[in-house]
This record gives sequence, structure tokens and C-alpha cells, in this order.
Amino acid sequence: MLVYPSAMTVSTQTLTFVATTLREHRKTLGTRWRLLSSGQQALMVLAHLRKGETYRDLAVGFKVGTTTAYRYLREALRVLAALAPTLEEAMAVAARKAYVTRDGTLLRIDRVAMASGNDRPYFSGKHKCHGVNVQVIADPAGRLIWASPVLPGARHDAGAAAHHALPAALTAAGVTTYADSAYHGVASTIRAPFRKSRYDKATRRFVSRPLSAGMKAVNKSIAQMRAPGERANANLKSWRILRKIRSSPTQATLLVNAVQGLILKA
Repeated sequence: MLVYPSAMTVSTQTLTFVATTLREHRKTLGTRWRLLSSGQQALMVLAHLRKGETYRDLAVGFKVGTTTAYRYLREALRVLAALAPTLEEAMAVAARKAYVTRDGTLLRIDRVAMASGNDRPYFSGKHKCHGVNVQVIADPAGRLIWASPVLPGARHDAGAAAHHALPAALTAAGVTTYADSAYHGVASTIRAPFRKSRYDKATRRFVSRPLSAGMKAVNKSIAQMRAPGERANANLKSWRILRKIRSSPTQATLLVNAVQGLILKA
């Protein structure tokens, strides 16, 4: 097994925060002694999230067994995931903003059962790959406010938002929200661009229509308001573990919440 020096773009402040959080968790459990200190465990979980390092590689690097590395990582992920805000907490933050942006993003996965057909709910026709859908709310500067639990990637963004009760929560909080055309007509407080095609109830078909100069101006304005929100998606995916999730899709929410907790609290 080869060993080489490496680095990652994570601040010392983040490492200190994670180590302190894990140390407090150990005190709560009454842990007396472990193979790795809380600082080493923090470094291990950051390497896993930021660089996507595998259990085996981390076990070799930290000179522990693979099972031990797995146990330490799962514990740290659960501790960090508990820091992620609830939807109610996120709405309290959003209510203090001039407006928020909302978007859906796809996190790719590779561990799905292909032969049995169980992969179909995870296949995104838009992205032509398997993944899970995450709904993201960001403030006007593009800072993350909330990321939802994951849903299979075949779910449409509007359906995913309804599943998480986002339209109702944003309406109840009175938060003006800018989103893309996928959320057109979802809620009164959500501003979405005009579509070139609309559903005709008489013919039950989508028909095209030319957009007026006023409609184009509105669409351009909404696009400018939404643009900073893409930073929240990029910030999530700067943690390499979320670029392609190689564990079971059932564990994807844990990873999203762990990264979310780091972004918002560290």
C-alpha cells in the first residue's frame, strides 16, 4: 500500500469546530479511550466528505482497521447531520431575507439495482443518469439556507418541492421566492419565468406561444435574481462526496445533512 502527502481546501477553523463537536459528543457518551483522538476523527471525516476518500484508504492512512474507520465515520456523520436545520428553522431565517431563491439539483449515484428495475425511480430523464433530487433554498447572496432530504432523481422539481411541503412553508412565512420555470404556478409567493409553451386544457396538449417584450424583460429579471442561488448548489458539490455518491442511496440524506451542517455551522 502506497502512502503520499496530500492536502484539502478546508480551513483550520472548520477542523477545530468538528473536533470540538465530536469531543462534546464523546463526553455525552462517557467515552474514556479510543484509538483516534477527536481531532484525528474530525480530520478523517473531513477527508471523506471533502475529497471522497474511501473507508479502506482512510483506514490505511490513520492506521486503523477498515471496520473501525467505517464506525468512526458513521458516528461523525450522524453528529454533523444533527446540526442541519429543520424546515421550520430555515423558514425563520428566510423570513428575515428580502427574498430567497429555490432550485433543485441532482446528486449522481451508482449503487442501484439495474436488473430488477429498481433503478427506474432514480433515473433522471433530464440529466440522463441515475441520481437523487435535492431541493435547495439560498439567500440573495447565494448562501445556503436549507437543503432538503433526498428523493429519487426521477421526481420532478415541482413534485419534490410539494413532497417536502416547501410551497406551503414559504407561503405561510410570506417569503418571496424566485425559481425557474419548473415551479411555475406552484405557489403565489413563488416568482417563476413565463414559459414559451403552455398546457392547453381544451386540446390537452402543450402549445407554443411567442413571448412579448414585457414577458422577456420579466424573465431576464428573474434570471438575474436567481443567478446567485447557483452558488449554493456549487457549494454543496464542492464537497466531493456529493459529486457522485457511491454508498447506498438510502444514506444520501445523511451525507447531505452532514455537509449542510458543516456549511452552516462551521
